[in-house]
Amino acid sequence: MGTGNGASSSSNPWTGAVRRWPVWQEPARTLYPVLMVELTAVVLGGVLLARQPRPALAEVVAAVVLVLAGVAHAEIALGVERARRRIAHGNIVDLSSIWTFAAVIVLPAFDAGLVAALVYGYFWVRAWRLRTRLYRQLFSMSTVVLACFAGSAVLHYVIGPGSLIDAAPAVVLPGVLLAIVVYTCVNTCLVAGAIALSSREASVSTMFASWDENMLELATLCLGALTGAALLINPLLALGVVPPLVVLHRAALVRQLEKAANTDAKTGLLTIAAWYRSVEAIFRRGAGRGPRPTAVLVVDLDHFKSINDTYGHLAGDHVLTAAAHAVGAEVRSDDLVGRFGGEEFVVLLTADDRAGPVADAVDVAERIRRRIGDLRVEIATPDGPLTVSTVSASVGVSVVGPGPLTQVSALIHAADAALFVAKRAGRNQVRLAGPAEVVRDPAPHNGAA
Repeated sequence: MGTGNGASSSSNPWTGAVRRWPVWQEPARTLYPVLMVELTAVVLGGVLLARQPRPALAEVVAAVVLVLAGVAHAEIALGVERARRRIAHGNIVDLSSIWTFAAVIVLPAFDAGLVAALVYGYFWVRAWRLRTRLYRQLFSMSTVVLACFAGSAVLHYVIGPGSLIDAAPAVVLPGVLLAIVVYTCVNTCLVAGAIALSSREASVSTMFASWDENMLELATLCLGALTGAALLINPLLALGVVPPLVVLHRAALVRQLEKAANTDAKTGLLTIAAWYRSVEAIFRRGAGRGPRPTAVLVVDLDHFKSINDTYGHLAGDHVLTAAAHAVGAEVRSDDLVGRFGGEEFVVLLTADDRAGPVADAVDVAERIRRRIGDLRVEIATPDGPLTVSTVSASVGVSVVGPGPLTQVSALIHAADAALFVAKRAGRNQVRLAGPAEVVRDPAPHNGAA
């Protein structure tokens, strides 16, 4: 009898379908916190619903207007949002927080969370479904709902009971600003925590969106606050936010396209064309205005073809990415790193005031060479993890001397010549270009001292 019941249970198609849900493939360190966040949103929503009085007609109208505006926004910006998702790398701002934060301004906490869930759900169905799994969307939705609850709690704590329009003017702005901060912190920290738990190699840049994306989110939240204020005056005024929001959406897409065009897809470094443009801008700017160029490094991975031939091109791509990160980790934020092509990287070193550019450039080159030599790139394969530990690099260095600024092409040519000297000398070493190999402009460069 027991065996028969067990067989019947195991053959239940519903049970089998549930067990095949992709969410169960997540590691336990990620799965349980994600489920806890979702459960917290549901339980807290239930508590708020039980304690919340019956909503007034004005609140119902405001909620309906916000949901309809969110739907209109999703439909009008559908193509733009899909394009943004296709080219996105890492976290991006979806701009729907204009409606969710407006709900925080004008609605009770539970109603604000409900508006956020409906708007996010519609965006997922129409724009994000093909690139975002449902369980991940439910987590993102839960973080926004919890952010709405927290923002609403802080706002009403500051302004007191009643609506924003009835509050004392002296507390309205501090209350709204504090609500923006709390909303952002709750949403951002929950998402960053999930990323940190899902990847052992997560960094600050992958956990949190870029500075530009954070500024875009701040602008969207401010628009949300203004939308909420418009709703308090006349609900139909909120619909007037849709056209400028669509323009903002398209501007965000243009910025993403520009970034994608300037970024190498495999390594995340600048493309060589973007690197040239940035370097030439520094040279045109001349001395005395920002960091001055001091040296160019050309870094080449030794015997990279043998890595591809031995381990496969997928492993080669992983090694290339790891090497790119190694180069970037050894330079300053003002230095420029690009992919020169194939397995070569190019670096422009800059400094505000460096007394010994030659020694400094060689030191940076040596650190890059050692860091690449220490790489242990682990790659998942059907036969188990594979570790590539036979990576090394040769580096050519050319230094910008005193006097007129050297042409960029001349610096690269000199560094490349020094690189070939390192290759012929046995690889896995640094070579400095001789003075005769660096060609200088016959006249001072525009803006140079």
